[in-house]
Amino acid sequence: MIAHFQADAGFPLDAALDTTALVLILIGALLCLTAAIGLLRFHDVPTRLHAATKPQVFGFLLICLAIALSVRSWAAVAFLVPIALIQLATAPLSAHMVGRQAYRNRTLDEDAMYVDELRDKDTDPR
Repeated sequence: MIAHFQADAGFPLDAALDTTALVLILIGALLCLTAAIGLLRFHDVPTRLHAATKPQVFGFLLICLAIALSVRSWAAVAFLVPIALIQLATAPLSAHMVGRQAYRNRTLDEDAMYVDELRDKDTDPR
């Protein structure tokens, strides 16, 4: 069906998929770069966690999608889907653990916190 579509419309499907993959890789790389810059520029743990999780994971997913479009095989998709799912599962979990440890170490800026839900659960007086 793809070959039929190419022959009838004169539309180069391979070139369109390659261009889409290139654009997705560029956007994903830009998001990963902004995550790295955010890690270097932000001053406290919560903002660094934000930079380390959201743009990095979204950029990684875009790069995985671009690889799948570029390779165009089900074996590559079967390899990339578990990697993406593991990334989606581990990034928030690791961010939560780092944030919780920063709270216990008292390295968070208390003035910047609007709500402290862990204050009552903390056994050490502040």
